Amino acid sequence: MSGHGGPPHPTVPLVDVQVSNTSLAAELEAAVREVVQSGRYLFGPQVEQLEAAVARLCGVEQAIACASGSDALLLSLMALDIGPGDEVIVPAFTFFATASAAWRLGAKPVFVDVDAESFTLDPDRVAEAISAKTRAIIPVHLFGRCARMPELVALASQHGISLVEDAAQAIGADYQGRHAGAWGTFGCFSFYPTKNLGGCGDGGMITTSDRSLAAKIRILANHGMNPRYVHRHVGINSRLDTIQAAILLVKLARLDGWTRARKQHAAYYTQRFAEAGLTDWLHLPPDDPHGTHVWNQYTIRVPAGQRDSLRQWLAQRGIGTEIYYPIPLHLQPCFRSLGYQPGDLPVCEMLASEVLSLPVYPELTESQQDYIVEQIGRFARGQQQAAA
Repeated sequence: MSGHGGPPHPTVPLVDVQVSNTSLAAELEAAVREVVQSGRYLFGPQVEQLEAAVARLCGVEQAIACASGSDALLLSLMALDIGPGDEVIVPAFTFFATASAAWRLGAKPVFVDVDAESFTLDPDRVAEAISAKTRAIIPVHLFGRCARMPELVALASQHGISLVEDAAQAIGADYQGRHAGAWGTFGCFSFYPTKNLGGCGDGGMITTSDRSLAAKIRILANHGMNPRYVHRHVGINSRLDTIQAAILLVKLARLDGWTRARKQHAAYYTQRFAEAGLTDWLHLPPDDPHGTHVWNQYTIRVPAGQRDSLRQWLAQRGIGTEIYYPIPLHLQPCFRSLGYQPGDLPVCEMLASEVLSLPVYPELTESQQDYIVEQIGRFARGQQQAAA
């Protein structure tokens, strides 16, 4: 591989959904063909099978399929009757959907800072943000690592507040042996193609052990209709189609193996960065000492002012990267009316200026990782020489 210039397409893409889909092509085609021939494109048996399998995986009583992870969050807040006058505590360092679910219902997102090591909600900051209007807290299990759930559960219980886990990036993760999606009133998952368990399109799932709330969500996800053409609620149309469920069932059987591969890749990066003498220059993501990190992303922190230059350097050498997330939510233009200012949430703002996610998909090879570490090392040495 050349260290100069670069191919028109990445030598090492950030993600490579095609490689896993190609290896499963015959099974995926057979699963889709079965659905097409059955004619049950919605509410087919594969949807129920997937719901049951995800409930077992998470250790909960119920799982309800829906159209996306974003809808999973929205439906969860709808089921809790959250609306105007209510406040929902969310991290500012996360994907937009975490906060938009509250905003769409007329509730106020209250943005809170995160922990710099885990990238997840800081329970101490959450405690400071709770008010008489707080109805829910949405901890995000970011990049595949669970938030500090025992502390958040204790806070929620103390104040009579609901917990809605945004576990979109964390299927299979756990904290102290309890799975993501089993801590809160609801757990919300995404099957977007780049997730650890990704479909061939959008899809989502809600987990809960509250049977009455599960029944309510099923109604809300079907236009609020029960029985047919009787609407006691104003719901939405959010269904996981049977073809996606069939595809996800094929992939679910491989999830454990893919998770093991991601964990191995993360450990290898950490080892190789240490061997290359880069741990004083880079801040590496630690594994979770309290549970299972499933590494949806391997996100390094690059010294301030050098992240964008490093990303450009890597792109020129055929290495795909991404910045999750370049603008923290409290500083997004659409939330300007909430009155947040730069400096209000310093950890989120620091992370937004430093984070860079590297390839960590299951089929990544050690030689590809060696190439990535080598190129980051070359960049770092160049920066250090220029500063000398």
